[in-house]
This record gives sequence, structure tokens and C-alpha cells, in this order.
Amino acid sequence: MSNKLQGKIAIITGGASGIGEATARLFADHGASTVVIADIQDDLGRQLAESIGTHRCTYVHCDVADEDQVKAMVETTVQNYGHLDIMFSNAGIISSQDQTVLDLDFSAFDRLLEVNVRGMALCVKYAARAMVEGRVRGRIVCTASVGANHGMAKNTDYCMSKHAVLGLVRSASLQLAVHGIRVNCVSPNGMATPLTCKASGVGLGELQKAYEKFARLRGVVLKPEHVANAALFLACDDSEFVTGHDLVVDGSFVPP
Repeated sequence: MSNKLQGKIAIITGGASGIGEATARLFADHGASTVVIADIQDDLGRQLAESIGTHRCTYVHCDVADEDQVKAMVETTVQNYGHLDIMFSNAGIISSQDQTVLDLDFSAFDRLLEVNVRGMALCVKYAARAMVEGRVRGRIVCTASVGANHGMAKNTDYCMSKHAVLGLVRSASLQLAVHGIRVNCVSPNGMATPLTCKASGVGLGELQKAYEKFARLRGVVLKPEHVANAALFLACDDSEFVTGHDLVVDGSFVPP
């Protein structure tokens, strides 16, 4: 395997499971000298760091909706390792119920936007500051969604939050280009992960089958590893002249 991230320092939020876990393993496999896994799932995060190897991976508790925690996460990373090369801002949650605009529950709405929008913006803000101050031509990758490019028949709050992520990426990429910092996002289709399985109350195989109808592409099932590969592309020099891009991993999306 080629070392596309040889010697790089990376933070992955929401890194303890699903897309984050797959990406942490892939970044380490491609030579990242340190992968900082940030999550609120402490046991899973520590177990993952140990399985990758604590000499190459570390875990930190971080609720991305808390500005002090995000700031401390980035500052501690820079203090411990000298700089920050890559921020994969991946942490997010999904709608707790099938919200339509007619029956929006704003308590649930506020929490979802707190994580998916505020949390994403905080990670971009503090990663970018560290990169500018360290004179690092860094790479910031955000997890958006196929829902960032389409309307949805339900889950209005989630759809809104991912549209906001796309707006953040487009604005940040313009503002940070002068510093040589690239900002992109990856937008997966619906996918079975521990998060979505728990929310739907069904098993992995059953949920994978249910998501098949949202893609035209046959013969392959979308898995976290596919999204991790897209994140790797955006985080390495293969995409050296790519910024402000939304890399859609959707198998030719079929709207519901």
C-alpha cells in the first residue's frame, strides 16, 4: 500500500465508529504518523486507538458542539505533535424522528443543528486557525450528505444541516485558499452504520437492503470504507488542486 499520508498529523471527529473508524484505519495504513480520534464514545474510541496502535493513534473525548472542547482538542494536538495537517470533520447525528416542515420539533431540531452545523463550523474554524498559524498547507474534509444536494420527503432538519455544511465548505474554501489550505466535503448516500442501525432499529444487513433502492448502481453496497477512500483522496496530494468540491459517493442517487 502506498503511503499517501506519510508523516501527516490528522484529526478525525466522530472517529470511533462507522465512517470515522474506517477512515482512521485507512489513514494509519497510508502512513499518517498520528491519527487523533475524537468522539464521545469513549470505550469504542480507546479500543480503536489500541487496535491501530497507540504509537500511531490516540483517542480524545470531544463533543464537537462544545467550543471549548474543540479548541482544546486542536490546541493539544498541535502542542503534542507540532502541527496539524488534516482535519476530517466527520461527527454528526441524524434525525431522531421523521421530521417534516409541518411538524418540526424544535428541541430535536436545535440539538441536530448544534452538532451537525455548529460542531462542523467549530472544527473548521479551529483547524484552519492552527494551519494558518503553523503555516501548514492543510487539508480540511467535512462529511456532508447526498441530502446536501437534494430536498427530502422527511428528515427536514437533517437535510437543512447538510445544506449548511456544503455552504460552509464553499465559503471556507474561498477564504482559506490564500493560505494554501484546501477545504472539501464528501457526500455519501444512505448507508448502514452503527449510528443508522441504532436510529432505525434494524440490523446491518436489513438496512443495507433498504438503502439499495436509493442508488441506481448495482453489484455494490455502499460501506464506510467507500467513504473513507473518498476522504483519503481529498486529504492527500492526489487532490492537490481540488478545493471547494463536494465529492458525491452515491451510486447515482435515486430520490425517494
